[in-house]
Amino acid sequence: MTMNSSAAPAPGGANLDSLGSLVAKLSLDEKVRLLTGETIWRMHAMPHIGLRSVAMSDGPVGVRGTGEIEGATSLMMPSPSGLAATWNIESARRAGVMFATEARRLGVDVVLAPQVNIQRTPIGGRHFECYSEDPYLTTQIGSAVVSAMQEGGVAACAKHYVANDSENYRTEYVSYASEQALREVLMAPFEHLVTEVGVWSVMAAYNGADAQGEAAPMTEHDYLVNEVLKGEWGFDGVVMSDWMATKSTVASALGGLDLVMPGPGGPWEDNLVQAVRRGEVPESVIDDKVARLLLLAQRTGALAGHGDSLPAPSRPDDADFLRTLAAEATVVLRREDDLVVDQPQVRSIALIGANAVNAYVLGGGSSTVYPHYVISHREGLQSAFPDADITLLRGGSTLIHTPRVDVETDLTDPATGAPGVSVTELDSAGGSITSHVDATWNGWHRHPSAACTDVVLEADLQLLEAGDHRVDVGVVGAHRIVIDGIEASRSETTVGQEAILNSSTDAPPGFGLTVSATEPRKVRIRVELKTIDAAGFGRFARADFRHAKPGPTIEDEIREAVDAAREADLVVLVVGTNSEVESEGFDRLGLSLPGRQDELVRRVLEVAPDAIISINAGAPVLLPWLNDAKTVLWSWFPGQECGNALADVITGKTEPAGRLPWTLPSSESDVQVMDTAPDADMKLLYPEGVHVGYREWERNQKTPAAPFGHGLGWTDFEYSTAASAVVGDAGIVTVSVEVTNSGSRAGTEVVQAYLEAPTPFPAGIDRPARWLGGFERVRVEAGQTVSVTVRVPRRAFEVWNSATHAWNLPGGDYAIAVGRSVRDLRARSTVSVSDAND
Repeated sequence: MTMNSSAAPAPGGANLDSLGSLVAKLSLDEKVRLLTGETIWRMHAMPHIGLRSVAMSDGPVGVRGTGEIEGATSLMMPSPSGLAATWNIESARRAGVMFATEARRLGVDVVLAPQVNIQRTPIGGRHFECYSEDPYLTTQIGSAVVSAMQEGGVAACAKHYVANDSENYRTEYVSYASEQALREVLMAPFEHLVTEVGVWSVMAAYNGADAQGEAAPMTEHDYLVNEVLKGEWGFDGVVMSDWMATKSTVASALGGLDLVMPGPGGPWEDNLVQAVRRGEVPESVIDDKVARLLLLAQRTGALAGHGDSLPAPSRPDDADFLRTLAAEATVVLRREDDLVVDQPQVRSIALIGANAVNAYVLGGGSSTVYPHYVISHREGLQSAFPDADITLLRGGSTLIHTPRVDVETDLTDPATGAPGVSVTELDSAGGSITSHVDATWNGWHRHPSAACTDVVLEADLQLLEAGDHRVDVGVVGAHRIVIDGIEASRSETTVGQEAILNSSTDAPPGFGLTVSATEPRKVRIRVELKTIDAAGFGRFARADFRHAKPGPTIEDEIREAVDAAREADLVVLVVGTNSEVESEGFDRLGLSLPGRQDELVRRVLEVAPDAIISINAGAPVLLPWLNDAKTVLWSWFPGQECGNALADVITGKTEPAGRLPWTLPSSESDVQVMDTAPDADMKLLYPEGVHVGYREWERNQKTPAAPFGHGLGWTDFEYSTAASAVVGDAGIVTVSVEVTNSGSRAGTEVVQAYLEAPTPFPAGIDRPARWLGGFERVRVEAGQTVSVTVRVPRRAFEVWNSATHAWNLPGGDYAIAVGRSVRDLRARSTVSVSDAND
């Protein structure tokens, strides 16, 4: 049977023409002014045509806001990988609604989310910000988020277009992926969001890409932006730059970029006006960009008198939704016994781990939001077990940097003794401009006076315990640090915007010394800083005050934790990563848990084999003790309801229904891509082609610690031995299989359908051993049997033919394997497909 093409027309294309009369009212200077941001988060307003300023904000775990509301906080969701782990389209839609309601509350029109890059390697620094290593799962979750967000009148910005899959040298490298890999894997989510959902904006990545012989930065890539995104796919929205990514004037203007962010400044503004007047850039190109910006404004309600009034999105019960979402996303990696704990029987709980003491609810970098609150693991367990005594023990530090000082309690102004840090601005001659005491110093002095070139920070640190204290200061750029009268560090090296782009400002390196105390005393700290001009990111000075008090060694802490575990009725061990390990701006150095956490786990399991182990991490880590534990949960970066979600899983309130959206390796040597550094010419090669993630594991038949799609949930399922597959309208294949809940508890199953290509296959076209074609999530009562139907779209069978530069549908008999994961396949069927080309 021949499948018919299901290609959809580009949404909304005619709307650009309808805005031509407004564009005509603007002078060239006004038009070009619109094409660069007015500030770091805002576009220019043009009141005489009814255009107010359009505001933007970072995602993807919430809406941070524009920084214009002092002390503003936001709802914080689980990390995007956690959302994808639900394999739940409805939950993704509710997340999109929450994006819209939060954005509207904070005065934001465009949310810079979702990030639909593919998780090419587990060491990628922003792995946790992406949904999955599979393009189909990424597409399904991302599409649900975008459609719900935009139904609420808030623009989504799909990022980062394209092949932006690692952080090392991210502003310099050029990605060299095959044409087939680009189309079938790396570009696939963007194509679907444009052609099927109608996303309103797309962000051009920092990196460059090679396609059709054009190796160029994505901010000026004529083929990938003009010919493919805007031409072939019919994108009618705004292509904006990643922040500070645009380096050229004419090339980027002709290459399809519509908006340079942030502003003011950058390579356009006056330069672009002159380029038009010299005839280097046609004014019609400028007009098209302006029309796209006005269409974005119309869609988000920023253009008066145009378009319908925005709908008021319904608002879910925020706390309940976030709590349920984090619990639902939890993946049961291992379950020997009944996971649910009988609450009345628990009188004592040993809660152990550095991540139990300080849970990491989000990764580092620009995805940071400031939540209304965070429920700690202890608070969540105490609420669930109100009569239990909880002993909370760290079991050893896992951090590289010295802990930050509690400014309000530990630092005082040397002159007055008031809590806080003395902040003095100096001009180039060394004269004082302003001076004040900051009682809530957060490490940043933002927006210094125009004449300020240097900032001096002074504070007295209270040393209350006898012993050796580590005192240091994390700084960025040129500085001098004096601690207790001793110069601890000096540097004349100045920095600029690269300090932001490589995220060194989030966790700056510390410089200090060890100070001894025999009795309580004060230590004077003086920090002299050069102000940093980070262009569109603004001017600032940066210093973190840090202090490690005398205390037990890591060995002492592990021994104490083991002793507590031996005596407790319930042991909950939380291990994981942190923002020093998973962050924008740098890729990971390896996959092991930081510190001595593996040793901690093994020693606790020796005395408490029933311990529940929760992994608080976004990206894969090695778990060498996995098969020695009875209960292991992957809890992600779970957002603000962290502790409640874990407690709900343990007590049975909410089912941990998650399935892995990526492969958990058992060793680093089995991972295909463990080096993300480009070569000397800044070329980043993609030798894996279409075999990304689990596809490579299937090709090489290596055994992971847990396969893609794995998750045990609360109960067990049996499948019928055979499935049936039928080709229907628009080339959609429906696969049906019977599933029985063979356990004693109601549960959720995610039925996954994987395709296997016929043999022989056309020469020159690569195919994975198997790949995800579709999935269906279903709730099944204990003992119940249900028939589950999975829809597999035509595109799942299609391949990109690099010789003809077109989609083809190779004919033949395709096997469809159905099961619980890519390695746990329970039933099979075959469907016959006839050759068809688009």
